[in-house]
Amino acid sequence: MSDTPVRPGRPSARKLPRLPSAVRGLPLASALRLSRPSDTWFKPALSVVVASAVPHLTLLAVGRLDLIVYTMAGSLCALYGHGLPYARRARAVAAVVLGMAAGLAVSLVTASLTGSTAVLIAVGALLAAVQKVLCDATRIGPPGHVIFTFVSSAALFAPQHLGRIPGHLALTLGAGAFAWLVVLAPALVRREGPERRAVARALEAAAVCAEDPGPRNRDAADPGPRSHNADPGPRHRNAAAAAVHAAWQCLLASGRPTPVRRSLERLVVHAEAAFVAPGPGPGPGAADPERLRAWAARTRGRGPVPTPPPAPGTADELYGIDAERAVLRAREGRRAARRALLRGLGPGSPLLPVAVRTLIGCALAGYLCAALGVGRPYWAIVTAASLYQANITLSWNRTLQRTLGNLLGVLVFAAVLPVSRISPLALVCCCLFFGFAAEALITRNYWLGSVAVTPMALLVLEFGGAHPAGELIGDRVLDTVLGAAAGFLAATLVTNRRAAGRVERALDATDRARATAERTGADPAAAPTERDRARRTLTASLVELREAGDTAAGEWWQRALPEQRLLAAERAGHRTLAATAPRRGPTAHAPSIGAE
Repeated sequence: MSDTPVRPGRPSARKLPRLPSAVRGLPLASALRLSRPSDTWFKPALSVVVASAVPHLTLLAVGRLDLIVYTMAGSLCALYGHGLPYARRARAVAAVVLGMAAGLAVSLVTASLTGSTAVLIAVGALLAAVQKVLCDATRIGPPGHVIFTFVSSAALFAPQHLGRIPGHLALTLGAGAFAWLVVLAPALVRREGPERRAVARALEAAAVCAEDPGPRNRDAADPGPRSHNADPGPRHRNAAAAAVHAAWQCLLASGRPTPVRRSLERLVVHAEAAFVAPGPGPGPGAADPERLRAWAARTRGRGPVPTPPPAPGTADELYGIDAERAVLRAREGRRAARRALLRGLGPGSPLLPVAVRTLIGCALAGYLCAALGVGRPYWAIVTAASLYQANITLSWNRTLQRTLGNLLGVLVFAAVLPVSRISPLALVCCCLFFGFAAEALITRNYWLGSVAVTPMALLVLEFGGAHPAGELIGDRVLDTVLGAAAGFLAATLVTNRRAAGRVERALDATDRARATAERTGADPAAAPTERDRARRTLTASLVELREAGDTAAGEWWQRALPEQRLLAAERAGHRTLAATAPRRGPTAHAPSIGAE
């Protein structure tokens, strides 16, 4: 591989240059900064409270609060799937319940067969790594693999008898079935709620892009390197592309078309037209930010979905969506989706280094705590498992957030413990309160949510009997510090050089998708379905390209990224989208990467 720097606008330069390894700076203040809460924070918060309250109060009534750990495993499944349309949500949450029961079964059987701490830690670390890979490959999150690891690791270090395992698993599956009903219950009131929120986000992102599209003309004239942070235009276009792509994916997965979904599809066409060719204007086809925001507000609300005027190519776009939906639901489409999932889990998967980090970090954290005399070091395993994000920089952010949140949460636990010991009902109410608070706060910042998660996790131990407060607090502090230190150490030692290869593949895929979109747009005989699929493929490739670039940029020991080529590919891709969106003819006038 050549050491010659890659010049911008050279599609033939397929390989990244090998440059010296680098350790990038790690942020401090930005990792702890609070953000705006999610627009749907209350949905998982309320769902988990309802899904937990019924099993908790039932066990309280029969005097078996010691079994709450098993029903809680099923109740926590109510945290998943809130961004998915209900047709897909039903399948996804059912898979979460089965996956939760499977991990719990492995833990319970292991705990019943051996009391060796070394074996239990090894099994816990292996389960954490498998759960991490499966959740990342299927993109089932948030909260991702952390809940699975919390349940399976805690069960490993609890006394267990083999003959009681079927009954305990039945409690988990029963609570999980109730959680499934809770998560799907809003469909009875607002069947297209998830689709409406996804489309509203796309309209809002397109409005931001239309309002501040960035110096597009300067981009074509000046191909020199430019930071994304210095020029908000590419950042806004990429955010709008991601939101529009997510909206199309949500609509494609929503099931059969309805009048409301038809209106939503037309709104996404307007959002797409706004971000691919931004620029405010008074005309009927212009990208008017205020009109887009007004549509977004009405779409997000409870009233009727706005009916927009026809956008360029709307009829062809909807025809293409119907055809693509039919392909995805056909047997061959389902087989292709399964093959894509298996490729993501294969030996060449970019998820493999993160899985190795999880395995080593969790094992190291567990063994360190065991060596220091902690009898049940599952919290150290959970702490280490929770750190691993897409790259080292994000893992460092999570390390700071988890450590700070857990230490503050221990203080909260010490303050609330006397209240929880007033009565069993008080203990149940405290757990439900902290479950709600955790989901209400975690979208502001992970450390803030951890302040509520920590006392809830410690209070769960009280259902099996009171423990000395000093012992609980001391063990938890030790587990947190050692788990965070061991987990981040593993992240720095296990390199992820596949991140650079993912950028190479994403660049190649974007070049191919752009060429296909230009070819089909220039061909008057191309079917509308083919044109629409080519444009959506290009949008998806741009989203993947930016995600791959951001992931690689946060990794250590990486070759320098071809920032110029990344920006050139993104600009050319967005110009191709702009040229093909109106369907007024060939796209030959859209500059290519080489024209930059």
